[in-house]
Amino acid sequence: MNSRRDFLQKLTASATLIPFLQSDAFAVSGIKGQVYDGPVLRVAIMGLGYYAGRVANAMRNCKKAKLVGVISGTPSKITAWRAKYDIPEKNCYNYETFDAIKNNPDIDAVYIITPNGLHKDEAIRVAKAGKHVISEKPMALNAAEGEEMIAACKAAGVKLLVGYRMHFEPKTLEIIRMRKDGEFGKVLFFQGLSGFTIGDPTQWRLNKTLSGGGSIMDIGIYSVNGARYMIGEDPIWVTAQETKTDHVKFKEGIDETIQFQLGFPSGAVASCLSTYSMNNLDKFFLDAEKGWAEMQPSTGYGPIQGRTFKGELKFPHVEHQTIQMDEMSDIILHGKSPIVPVDGEEALKDLKIIDAIYLAASTGKKVDLKL
Repeated sequence: MNSRRDFLQKLTASATLIPFLQSDAFAVSGIKGQVYDGPVLRVAIMGLGYYAGRVANAMRNCKKAKLVGVISGTPSKITAWRAKYDIPEKNCYNYETFDAIKNNPDIDAVYIITPNGLHKDEAIRVAKAGKHVISEKPMALNAAEGEEMIAACKAAGVKLLVGYRMHFEPKTLEIIRMRKDGEFGKVLFFQGLSGFTIGDPTQWRLNKTLSGGGSIMDIGIYSVNGARYMIGEDPIWVTAQETKTDHVKFKEGIDETIQFQLGFPSGAVASCLSTYSMNNLDKFFLDAEKGWAEMQPSTGYGPIQGRTFKGELKFPHVEHQTIQMDEMSDIILHGKSPIVPVDGEEALKDLKIIDAIYLAASTGKKVDLKL
Protein backbone atom coordinates (compact mmCIF):
# COMPACT_ATOMS: atom_id res chain seq x y z
CA MET A 1 0.00 0.00 0.00
CA ASN A 2 1.73 3.15 -1.17
CA SER A 3 -0.64 5.95 -0.32
CA ARG A 4 -3.81 7.03 1.38
CA ARG A 5 -5.72 6.60 -1.87
CA ASP A 6 -4.71 2.93 -2.02
CA PHE A 7 -5.77 2.53 1.60
CA LEU A 8 -9.16 4.12 1.06
CA GLN A 9 -9.78 2.19 -2.14
CA LYS A 10 -8.68 -1.26 -0.98
CA LEU A 11 -10.70 -1.15 2.23
CA THR A 12 -13.88 -1.04 0.21
CA ALA A 13 -12.79 -2.75 -3.01
CA SER A 14 -14.87 -5.85 -2.33
CA ALA A 15 -18.11 -3.90 -1.92
CA THR A 16 -20.44 -3.48 -4.86
CA LEU A 17 -20.80 0.06 -6.10
CA ILE A 18 -24.08 1.25 -7.53
CA PRO A 19 -23.40 2.23 -11.14
CA PHE A 20 -23.87 5.83 -12.17
CA LEU A 21 -25.19 7.26 -15.40
CA GLN A 22 -22.51 9.36 -17.04
CA SER A 23 -24.68 11.28 -19.49
CA ASP A 24 -25.02 15.05 -19.58
CA ALA A 25 -28.74 14.52 -19.05
CA PHE A 26 -28.10 12.94 -15.66
CA ALA A 27 -25.80 15.78 -14.66
CA VAL A 28 -28.59 18.26 -15.39
CA SER A 29 -31.64 16.27 -14.37
CA GLY A 30 -30.42 13.88 -11.68
CA ILE A 31 -32.89 11.08 -10.95
CA LYS A 32 -35.31 10.51 -13.78
CA GLY A 33 -38.34 12.71 -13.43
CA GLN A 34 -36.63 15.10 -11.01
CA VAL A 35 -35.38 18.03 -13.05
CA TYR A 36 -33.23 20.65 -11.35
CA ASP A 37 -33.43 24.04 -12.99
CA GLY A 38 -31.86 26.24 -10.32
CA PRO A 39 -28.45 27.92 -10.24
CA VAL A 40 -25.33 25.79 -10.60
CA LEU A 41 -22.11 26.37 -8.64
CA ARG A 42 -19.31 26.78 -11.18
CA VAL A 43 -16.09 25.39 -9.76
CA ALA A 44 -12.42 25.54 -10.71
CA ILE A 45 -10.14 22.89 -9.19
CA MET A 46 -6.65 23.92 -8.06
CA GLY A 47 -4.09 21.12 -8.03
CA LEU A 48 -4.71 18.30 -10.48
CA GLY A 49 -3.50 15.24 -8.58
CA TYR A 50 -5.24 11.94 -7.91
CA TYR A 51 -7.89 13.20 -5.50
CA ALA A 52 -8.71 16.14 -7.75
CA GLY A 53 -9.47 13.62 -10.48
CA ARG A 54 -11.77 11.74 -8.14
CA VAL A 55 -13.65 14.93 -7.34
CA ALA A 56 -13.87 15.87 -11.02
CA ASN A 57 -15.26 12.47 -12.01
CA ALA A 58 -17.80 12.56 -9.19
CA MET A 59 -18.92 16.02 -10.26
CA ARG A 60 -20.06 14.60 -13.61
CA ASN A 61 -23.13 13.38 -11.69
CA CYS A 62 -23.77 16.58 -9.76
CA LYS A 63 -27.00 18.44 -10.41
CA LYS A 64 -26.05 21.68 -8.69
CA ALA A 65 -22.29 21.97 -9.24
CA LYS A 66 -20.17 21.89 -12.38
CA LEU A 67 -16.44 21.75 -13.06
CA VAL A 68 -15.65 24.72 -15.31
CA GLY A 69 -11.98 25.55 -14.69
CA VAL A 70 -8.56 24.30 -13.60
CA ILE A 71 -5.44 25.72 -11.95
CA SER A 72 -2.19 23.79 -12.25
CA GLY A 73 1.54 24.27 -12.57
CA THR A 74 1.77 21.43 -15.09
CA PRO A 75 0.75 22.43 -18.66
CA SER A 76 0.30 18.82 -19.76
CA LYS A 77 -2.26 18.23 -17.00
CA ILE A 78 -4.20 21.31 -18.07
CA THR A 79 -4.26 20.03 -21.65
CA ALA A 80 -5.47 16.60 -20.55
CA TRP A 81 -8.15 17.97 -18.24
CA ARG A 82 -9.40 20.41 -20.87
CA ALA A 83 -10.00 17.52 -23.24
CA LYS A 84 -11.48 15.17 -20.64
CA TYR A 85 -13.83 17.61 -18.97
CA ASP A 86 -14.51 20.06 -21.83
CA ILE A 87 -13.02 23.02 -20.00
CA PRO A 88 -12.74 26.32 -21.90
CA GLU A 89 -9.21 27.63 -22.37
CA LYS A 90 -10.17 30.96 -20.80
CA ASN A 91 -10.88 29.12 -17.51
CA CYS A 92 -7.39 27.59 -17.25
CA TYR A 93 -4.71 29.14 -15.08
CA ASN A 94 -1.34 28.39 -13.54
CA TYR A 95 -0.17 29.27 -10.03
CA GLU A 96 1.34 32.57 -11.18
CA THR A 97 -1.72 33.77 -13.10
CA PHE A 98 -4.73 32.53 -11.16
CA ASP A 99 -5.34 35.90 -9.46
CA ALA A 100 -6.88 36.81 -12.83
CA ILE A 101 -9.95 34.72 -11.97
CA LYS A 102 -11.10 37.97 -10.38
CA ASN A 103 -12.07 39.08 -13.87
CA ASN A 104 -13.70 35.78 -14.86
CA PRO A 105 -17.46 35.85 -14.19
CA ASP A 106 -17.81 32.19 -15.20
CA ILE A 107 -16.10 30.86 -12.04
CA ASP A 108 -17.86 31.04 -8.66
CA ALA A 109 -15.56 29.00 -6.42
CA VAL A 110 -12.12 27.40 -6.33
CA TYR A 111 -11.59 23.99 -4.75
CA ILE A 112 -8.02 23.86 -3.40
CA ILE A 113 -6.64 20.30 -3.56
CA THR A 114 -2.93 20.93 -3.05
CA PRO A 115 -0.52 19.98 -0.22
CA ASN A 116 -1.55 21.29 3.21
CA GLY A 117 1.27 23.81 3.41
CA LEU A 118 -0.03 25.68 0.37
CA HIS A 119 -3.67 26.03 1.46
CA LYS A 120 -3.40 29.26 3.43
CA ASP A 121 -1.69 31.43 0.81
CA GLU A 122 -3.76 29.99 -2.03
CA ALA A 123 -7.02 30.48 -0.14
CA ILE A 124 -6.17 34.09 0.67
CA ARG A 125 -5.40 34.79 -3.00
CA VAL A 126 -8.67 33.16 -4.09
CA ALA A 127 -10.61 35.16 -1.54
CA LYS A 128 -8.99 38.43 -2.66
CA ALA A 129 -10.06 37.52 -6.20
CA GLY A 130 -13.64 37.48 -4.94
CA LYS A 131 -14.27 33.75 -5.34
CA HIS A 132 -15.63 31.34 -2.75
CA VAL A 133 -13.02 29.02 -1.26
CA ILE A 134 -13.31 25.25 -0.80
CA SER A 135 -10.21 23.78 0.82
CA GLU A 136 -9.27 20.18 1.30
CA LYS A 137 -8.68 19.11 4.88
CA PRO A 138 -6.79 19.81 6.99
CA MET A 139 -7.63 23.40 6.17
CA ALA A 140 -4.15 24.62 7.08
CA LEU A 141 -0.94 23.63 8.88
CA ASN A 142 -2.16 24.90 12.24
CA ALA A 143 -4.84 26.96 13.95
CA ALA A 144 -3.03 30.27 13.43
CA GLU A 145 -3.01 29.75 9.65
CA GLY A 146 -6.65 28.68 9.77
CA GLU A 147 -7.59 31.91 11.51
CA GLU A 148 -5.83 33.88 8.76
CA MET A 149 -7.86 32.06 6.12
CA ILE A 150 -11.12 32.70 7.93
CA ALA A 151 -10.32 36.40 8.36
CA ALA A 152 -9.36 36.78 4.69
CA CYS A 153 -12.57 35.17 3.47
CA LYS A 154 -14.69 37.29 5.81
CA ALA A 155 -12.92 40.44 4.66
CA ALA A 156 -13.55 39.52 1.03
CA GLY A 157 -17.18 38.58 1.65
CA VAL A 158 -16.76 35.04 0.34
CA LYS A 159 -17.54 31.68 1.92
CA LEU A 160 -14.88 29.28 3.18
CA LEU A 161 -15.81 25.60 3.13
CA VAL A 162 -13.68 22.52 3.82
CA GLY A 163 -13.89 19.11 2.12
CA TYR A 164 -15.47 17.12 4.95
CA ARG A 165 -17.20 14.63 2.65
CA MET A 166 -18.25 12.38 5.57
CA HIS A 167 -20.50 15.15 6.88
CA PHE A 168 -22.90 14.31 4.04
CA GLU A 169 -22.58 10.50 4.03
CA PRO A 170 -26.02 8.89 4.67
CA LYS A 171 -25.01 6.16 7.15
CA THR A 172 -22.93 8.62 9.12
CA LEU A 173 -25.86 11.04 9.21
CA GLU A 174 -28.23 8.27 10.33
CA ILE A 175 -26.07 7.55 13.38
CA ILE A 176 -25.96 11.27 14.13
CA ARG A 177 -29.77 11.40 13.83
CA MET A 178 -30.18 8.44 16.19
CA ARG A 179 -27.88 10.09 18.70
CA LYS A 180 -29.71 13.42 18.48
CA ASP A 181 -33.06 11.66 18.88
CA GLY A 182 -31.88 9.97 22.05
CA GLU A 183 -31.95 6.42 20.71
CA PHE A 184 -28.52 5.67 22.14
CA GLY A 185 -29.08 7.45 25.42
CA LYS A 186 -26.12 9.10 27.10
CA VAL A 187 -22.97 8.69 25.03
CA LEU A 188 -20.10 7.25 27.05
CA PHE A 189 -17.24 6.33 24.72
CA PHE A 190 -15.91 6.70 21.18
CA GLN A 191 -13.09 4.84 19.51
CA GLY A 192 -11.54 5.98 16.24
CA LEU A 193 -8.91 3.98 14.38
CA SER A 194 -7.35 5.65 11.33
CA GLY A 195 -4.24 4.29 9.67
CA PHE A 196 -2.39 2.67 6.80
CA THR A 197 1.17 1.86 5.83
CA ILE A 198 2.51 4.76 3.82
CA GLY A 199 4.83 4.09 0.91
CA ASP A 200 7.09 6.44 -1.07
CA PRO A 201 9.33 8.20 1.49
CA THR A 202 9.87 11.15 -0.88
CA GLN A 203 6.18 12.09 -1.18
CA TRP A 204 4.93 15.44 0.10
CA ARG A 205 3.03 13.87 3.01
CA LEU A 206 6.39 13.07 4.63
CA ASN A 207 7.73 16.59 4.06
CA LYS A 208 6.94 18.73 7.12
CA THR A 209 6.97 21.99 5.16
CA LEU A 210 4.24 20.73 2.86
CA SER A 211 2.28 18.47 5.21
CA GLY A 212 2.63 20.13 8.59
CA GLY A 213 3.16 16.77 10.27
CA GLY A 214 2.62 13.10 9.64
CA SER A 215 -0.27 10.69 10.03
CA ILE A 216 -2.40 12.95 12.21
CA MET A 217 -2.46 15.62 9.47
CA ASP A 218 -3.48 13.10 6.84
CA ILE A 219 -5.51 10.14 8.06
CA GLY A 220 -5.78 10.90 11.78
CA ILE A 221 -7.89 13.99 11.21
CA TYR A 222 -10.77 11.61 10.41
CA SER A 223 -10.76 10.35 14.00
CA VAL A 224 -10.29 13.86 15.38
CA ASN A 225 -13.30 15.11 13.46
CA GLY A 226 -15.28 11.88 13.80
CA ALA A 227 -15.03 11.93 17.59
CA ARG A 228 -16.74 15.32 17.55
CA TYR A 229 -19.64 14.50 15.23
CA MET A 230 -20.23 11.03 16.66
CA ILE A 231 -20.31 12.21 20.28
CA GLY A 232 -21.98 15.50 19.39
CA GLU A 233 -19.73 17.67 21.54
CA ASP A 234 -16.42 19.49 21.38
CA PRO A 235 -13.65 18.13 23.62
CA ILE A 236 -12.30 20.07 26.59
CA TRP A 237 -9.00 18.24 27.08
CA VAL A 238 -6.56 16.02 25.25
CA THR A 239 -3.72 13.67 26.11
CA ALA A 240 -1.47 11.97 23.56
CA GLN A 241 1.44 9.59 23.12
CA GLU A 242 3.69 9.28 20.07
CA THR A 243 5.44 6.12 18.90
CA LYS A 244 8.14 6.15 16.23
CA THR A 245 9.88 3.00 15.00
CA ASP A 246 11.45 4.33 11.78
CA HIS A 247 13.40 7.55 12.35
CA VAL A 248 14.72 7.59 8.79
CA LYS A 249 11.37 7.51 7.04
CA PHE A 250 9.58 9.56 9.68
CA LYS A 251 11.93 12.44 10.27
CA GLU A 252 11.66 15.09 12.99
CA GLY A 253 8.20 16.63 12.94
CA ILE A 254 6.64 13.75 10.98
CA ASP A 255 4.59 11.59 13.33
CA GLU A 256 4.42 7.88 12.53
CA THR A 257 1.87 6.78 15.15
CA ILE A 258 -0.03 8.85 17.71
CA GLN A 259 -2.55 7.60 20.23
CA PHE A 260 -4.70 10.36 21.66
CA GLN A 261 -7.52 10.66 24.14
CA LEU A 262 -10.21 13.33 24.31
CA GLY A 263 -12.47 14.33 27.17
CA PHE A 264 -15.89 15.92 26.63
CA PRO A 265 -18.11 18.15 28.80
CA SER A 266 -20.69 15.38 29.33
CA GLY A 267 -18.05 13.04 30.70
CA ALA A 268 -17.76 11.02 27.48
CA VAL A 269 -14.23 10.06 26.46
CA ALA A 270 -12.61 9.14 23.16
CA SER A 271 -9.61 6.90 22.51
CA CYS A 272 -8.11 7.18 19.03
CA LEU A 273 -5.19 5.95 16.97
CA SER A 274 -3.56 7.62 13.98
CA THR A 275 -0.78 5.80 12.15
CA TYR A 276 1.31 5.55 9.00
CA SER A 277 2.64 2.09 9.87
CA MET A 278 -0.41 -0.21 10.23
CA ASN A 279 -3.00 -1.31 7.71
CA ASN A 280 -6.68 -2.23 8.07
CA LEU A 281 -7.51 0.66 10.39
CA ASP A 282 -10.68 2.50 9.44
CA LYS A 283 -13.14 1.97 12.26
CA PHE A 284 -15.44 4.07 14.44
CA PHE A 285 -17.22 2.69 17.49
CA LEU A 286 -19.69 4.54 19.69
CA ASP A 287 -20.88 3.17 23.03
CA ALA A 288 -23.79 4.61 25.00
CA GLU A 289 -26.14 3.71 27.85
CA LYS A 290 -28.89 2.30 25.60
CA GLY A 291 -26.92 0.98 22.65
CA TRP A 292 -23.97 1.24 20.29
CA ALA A 293 -22.94 2.02 16.71
CA GLU A 294 -20.07 0.74 14.62
CA MET A 295 -18.73 1.78 11.22
CA GLN A 296 -16.08 -0.23 9.39
CA PRO A 297 -14.97 1.10 6.97
CA SER A 298 -15.95 4.42 8.50
CA THR A 299 -14.28 7.01 6.25
CA GLY A 300 -13.10 5.22 3.09
CA TYR A 301 -14.36 6.27 -0.31
CA GLY A 302 -17.20 3.81 0.04
CA PRO A 303 -19.44 2.09 0.44
CA ILE A 304 -19.34 2.78 4.16
CA GLN A 305 -20.49 -0.14 6.28
CA GLY A 306 -22.46 0.68 9.42
CA ARG A 307 -24.52 -1.11 12.02
CA THR A 308 -26.06 -0.28 15.36
CA PHE A 309 -27.66 -2.23 18.17
CA LYS A 310 -30.83 -2.04 16.07
CA GLY A 311 -29.28 -3.65 12.99
CA GLU A 312 -27.41 -2.93 9.79
CA LEU A 313 -27.65 0.50 8.19
CA LYS A 314 -28.79 0.22 4.60
CA PHE A 315 -28.60 3.19 2.24
CA PRO A 316 -27.69 3.23 -1.46
CA HIS A 317 -24.08 4.21 -2.06
CA VAL A 318 -23.57 7.46 -3.92
CA GLU A 319 -20.09 8.80 -4.59
CA HIS A 320 -19.25 10.94 -1.57
CA GLN A 321 -17.86 13.81 -3.60
CA THR A 322 -21.02 13.98 -5.74
CA ILE A 323 -23.15 14.52 -2.65
CA GLN A 324 -20.57 16.86 -1.13
CA MET A 325 -20.41 19.21 -4.11
CA ASP A 326 -24.19 19.36 -4.57
CA GLU A 327 -24.58 20.13 -0.87
CA MET A 328 -21.82 22.75 -1.00
CA SER A 329 -23.63 24.37 -3.90
CA ASP A 330 -26.70 24.72 -1.71
CA ILE A 331 -24.59 26.12 1.13
CA ILE A 332 -22.89 28.71 -1.08
CA LEU A 333 -25.75 29.66 -3.38
CA HIS A 334 -28.73 29.24 -1.05
CA GLY A 335 -27.31 29.61 2.45
CA LYS A 336 -28.27 26.08 3.45
CA SER A 337 -27.17 24.96 6.92
CA PRO A 338 -25.79 21.40 6.83
CA ILE A 339 -26.47 18.93 9.64
CA VAL A 340 -22.76 18.93 10.45
CA PRO A 341 -20.93 22.18 9.57
CA VAL A 342 -18.25 22.26 6.88
CA ASP A 343 -17.16 25.89 7.24
CA GLY A 344 -13.86 27.39 8.29
CA GLU A 345 -14.87 27.64 11.92
CA GLU A 346 -15.57 23.90 11.99
CA ALA A 347 -12.18 23.16 10.46
CA LEU A 348 -10.46 25.55 12.88
CA LYS A 349 -11.67 23.43 15.80
CA ASP A 350 -9.95 20.38 14.33
CA LEU A 351 -6.75 22.36 13.85
CA LYS A 352 -6.84 23.53 17.48
CA ILE A 353 -7.26 19.92 18.61
CA ILE A 354 -4.38 18.76 16.39
CA ASP A 355 -2.16 21.54 17.74
CA ALA A 356 -3.04 20.34 21.24
CA ILE A 357 -2.39 16.68 20.35
CA TYR A 358 1.13 17.56 19.22
CA LEU A 359 1.69 19.60 22.37
CA ALA A 360 0.40 16.81 24.61
CA ALA A 361 2.53 14.21 22.83
CA SER A 362 5.68 16.31 23.15
CA THR A 363 5.17 17.29 26.81
CA GLY A 364 3.40 14.24 28.20
CA LYS A 365 0.87 16.53 29.83
CA LYS A 366 -2.90 16.90 29.59
CA VAL A 367 -3.75 19.96 27.49
CA ASP A 368 -6.95 21.91 28.10
CA LEU A 369 -8.98 22.90 25.06
CA LYS A 370 -11.13 25.98 24.48
CA LEU A 371 -12.80 25.63 21.10
